[in-house]
Amino acid sequence: MSKTNIADVEAMAAKYPDVVALPLAKRLVGPLATLAVACYLVFSFFAFDVSGVLGKARMDMASLYALDAYAHKVHVKYQFKKPEQGYIVSLEGSKRAVYEQHPEWVQTNGADAQIDLGDDGILQISGGIMSYSHPDYAEPLRFAVGDGVPRYLGGELPEWLKLSKTQVNARPTLYTRIWATKSKVEVQRYFNGWENFWFDFDSVLNGMSFGQIWALVFSAERIEPERSNLSLVFSEFWTNAEWQHGEVAYALLQTLVMAVVGTLIGGIVALPLAFAAANNVNPSKLGRFTLRRCFDFLRGVDNLIWSLIFIRAFGLGPLSGTFAIFFTDTGTFGKLFSEAIENADKKQVEGMQATGASPVQKYRFGVFPQILPLFVSQMLYYLESNTRSATVIGALGAGGIGLKLLETMRTRQDWENTTYLIVLIIAVVILMDNMSGWLRRKLIAGGAEGK
Repeated sequence: MSKTNIADVEAMAAKYPDVVALPLAKRLVGPLATLAVACYLVFSFFAFDVSGVLGKARMDMASLYALDAYAHKVHVKYQFKKPEQGYIVSLEGSKRAVYEQHPEWVQTNGADAQIDLGDDGILQISGGIMSYSHPDYAEPLRFAVGDGVPRYLGGELPEWLKLSKTQVNARPTLYTRIWATKSKVEVQRYFNGWENFWFDFDSVLNGMSFGQIWALVFSAERIEPERSNLSLVFSEFWTNAEWQHGEVAYALLQTLVMAVVGTLIGGIVALPLAFAAANNVNPSKLGRFTLRRCFDFLRGVDNLIWSLIFIRAFGLGPLSGTFAIFFTDTGTFGKLFSEAIENADKKQVEGMQATGASPVQKYRFGVFPQILPLFVSQMLYYLESNTRSATVIGALGAGGIGLKLLETMRTRQDWENTTYLIVLIIAVVILMDNMSGWLRRKLIAGGAEGK
């Protein structure tokens, strides 16, 4: 190090002795804290058996769930014990969503069929022989079906085909599955998009393109004479039995009502209690202590626990969720508001007292205007947060969009409906965030202009 640098260091040390010449104990704080965090992470890795959990993870199932989120699945099924039914083509395997006319890629003739699987080849069933021709294999895979357990007859056996004593399970890609047992043959094929999102199978508008629907809305010829085509289109969309748009909208409204009403009542009830819990307002130590412990109790019990308690008390429904949010927020708001009251500027209170104002007027005009921005800002923030909480509370039985979400998650059949609900929830949370942020900015700007 040159003499100039040494002089600079000595000058810095003389000017800022507490920064340059730190004691050894203070210099070791950073490295020791980093070492402690590293040790904690290593301990957590082994304590939670992260490697074991990753080893048991079913990535194939994760891929299927992801596929189900943005694609729909068509089932083609033939039951050997019910030949009179023929081949049944249904959406997601549902008995309520059966195609009256088979798609073009499914050609059937009694017990025989040819199913075009697109890039995954062609499956043919004829005379008790199931033959699968895959573009990557020269010879087709052949199985004897319909007479007991399927038997493998020949062909190069790929890795994606699993044979057992009871069934044949072939999944050449995520988009295709061929499944054969002694009782049936079933083909599952995925297509991108959400099928029947606008109109279900029972709708007179099912299968119409956007252009046809648009032309129908402005057509003078009505499908149902008693109402307009626009009303019919909206009604068929709103009452869609598969996607349940109307029920979902009502459930979403229930969730918003739980969040808004619970937050609003919690804030209104907490405000006077906060004044009574502030040491610069209430001289009674016992009263302040009692109220503060009540606040601790209310916010110390999570709103999920409160919701379970109120579900037992009031039954299923949004009332239980509203009370759960109200109880938790009363404790939280009470603590926040009482601390804000204690930190309020005393000069304004003294000024009101000097004018001969009553105690109520003193706090109404001397303290309340100071905590009003915090009061509104915190309520808006918790309103945004409670919108998410109301979803979880609803899943426990309080109703709303959370309960609908739980219903769709019980089976993988409705996973695209789950994605639809998640998208709506995220959209509502974003909307609430933007609205509360806009209101907070207006409040702050209004307060600044008033000053």
